[in-house]
Amino acid sequence: MKAYILSIIILYFCVSTVSYAQQQVTINQINVEISKGNFDKSKKMIDLYIAQNSLSSEEIYNLNFKKDVLDRIAIDFSKNKSDVVEFIKKYYPDVNDKMLSKWENEKSLESMIINGEKKYMSRATPNLFRINKQAIKRKLEVDGNQKDELQNVLKTHLPSIVDGLKNTGSTQMPPVKMKVKYTVTLKPNVVPAGEMVRCWLPYPREDSRRQTDVKLLSVNDNNYVISPSDYAQRTLYMQKIAEKDKPLTFSFEFSYASAAEWFNIKPESIRDYDTNSDLYKEYTAEREAHIIFTDQIKRLSDRIIGNETNPYLKVKKIFDFISDNYPWAGAREYSTISNIPEYVIENHHGDCGQVSLLFITLARYNGIPAKWQSGFMMHPNELNLHDWAEVYFEGIGWVPVDQSFGRRDLEMSDDIKYFYANGIDAYRWIVNDDYSQPLFPEKIYPRSETVDFQRGELEWRGGNIYFNQWNWDIDVEYLN
Repeated sequence: MKAYILSIIILYFCVSTVSYAQQQVTINQINVEISKGNFDKSKKMIDLYIAQNSLSSEEIYNLNFKKDVLDRIAIDFSKNKSDVVEFIKKYYPDVNDKMLSKWENEKSLESMIINGEKKYMSRATPNLFRINKQAIKRKLEVDGNQKDELQNVLKTHLPSIVDGLKNTGSTQMPPVKMKVKYTVTLKPNVVPAGEMVRCWLPYPREDSRRQTDVKLLSVNDNNYVISPSDYAQRTLYMQKIAEKDKPLTFSFEFSYASAAEWFNIKPESIRDYDTNSDLYKEYTAEREAHIIFTDQIKRLSDRIIGNETNPYLKVKKIFDFISDNYPWAGAREYSTISNIPEYVIENHHGDCGQVSLLFITLARYNGIPAKWQSGFMMHPNELNLHDWAEVYFEGIGWVPVDQSFGRRDLEMSDDIKYFYANGIDAYRWIVNDDYSQPLFPEKIYPRSETVDFQRGELEWRGGNIYFNQWNWDIDVEYLN
C-alpha cells in the first residue's frame, strides 16, 4: 500500500513538473510578476521563456540582465521594518505603523514589496531626514547643527572665485593641483583562484579646458592600457589573476590641475542659437533611456518656464525649481531605474546625477543644448562620486551647471547664490563627458553601472562582478 501511494506521489510530481514546463510564458506575464514584486518567480519564468523560444544572443543577454537587475534591486532594498524603526526611534521614540505609512505615501520613506515582504531601501531612513521637512526639523532639534565641511570650504572658495574673476573678462581661475591615488580591492575568493579578473578604473580626461597637466605617476601592474582620449567615459584597464584567500588590488596614482570657472552671465548677452548646427541638433535631442520628452516632462516644463524666451533665464528657472522641489537624497543604483528624470519627479528627490539628468532633459526640451559630465568632487574632507551638467550658449560655449550643489545661501550676493548655475569650483576630477558610453576595451558582461562610470567595473569569464563584492578608495594630496 505504501509503495502504491509513493508511486502516485511521484507520478503527480512528474505530471505537475511537465505541465509547468509546457506552459507558454510571455514577456507580458514576466513583467506583471515583476511589477508585483515577485522577483524569484519572475527569474524562473525568464529562464523558462529562454528555454521555450528560439532567441537571438542579444535577446538572451537582455533577459539575463533583467534577472541581474532584480538581484540589484534586492540588494538596494535590504532593510526590514525593524531596521527602519530602530533608526527612526532616535528622533521619534513613539514611531508607529501609521507614521511609517504616511512617510511611505509621501515618498519620504522608500519601500518595495519583494517576494511578498515589505523591504526598505538601504538609505531610506537617512533619506527621510533629508527629504521630509518635519523630519529635517526634528533631526535638527535632536542632533543640533552638524558640522558641514563642504559648506565651510565653499564659504571662502566661492567668494575668492567671484572676486578674482568679476570685471576681469576672464572666466577661469589659476588651478588647484592635486595628487590622487585610486584603488579598487576585490574581496577574497569572489572568483576562483587562477581566474583572470578584468578591471576598468576611472581615468582623468585630457580634453577639458578646466582639467590640465594630467600625469600618470604609477600603476600597480606593468600591463595596463588607457582608453583613447575620444572615449566619453575614460578608463585605465588592467587584468590580474586571482589568488586563493587573498584580496586582489588594482591601483594607480596620477597628478593633475583643476581650475574653477565662473561666467557671470548676463541674460542680455545671450545670442540666438544656430538651430541648424550639428551641435544644436545633437544636444537638444531626446536620447534613450533617460532623456525623453515624456508627457510628465512637458507638463513640468510648462509649469516652470511659462512664457520665458531667454535661454539663460530658462536655465535659472529650471535650476531654481529643481533646487526648491527635489532635495538631495541617497540613490538606489541607476541600472535599476528605467527613466531617471521620471523617477525624480515621482519620488520628489534625487541625488546629483538624477537631478542633473532631469535638468538636462528640461533644458533640451526647451531648446537649450545640454550634456552630462561626471567624476568626483575633490573638496578637502568631502571626497565622493559626483555628477553635473554643461549647457551651451551661443557666443559663449559650454558652461558648467551643478544642479545638486544648487543655490548657495552663504549670506552673500546673487553672484554666489547662483554661482553653480553658470560656474563650477576647482575641486573636481572629470572622468566622463557623457553617460552610458562604451568602455575601452569593451566589457563582455553587463556593467554594474550602466549610466555613470566612476567607481570602476570588474568582471571575469563567469560574469560581471557587482559592487557588493569589491571596495573602492581614493586618497588626495593637495599640492598648492
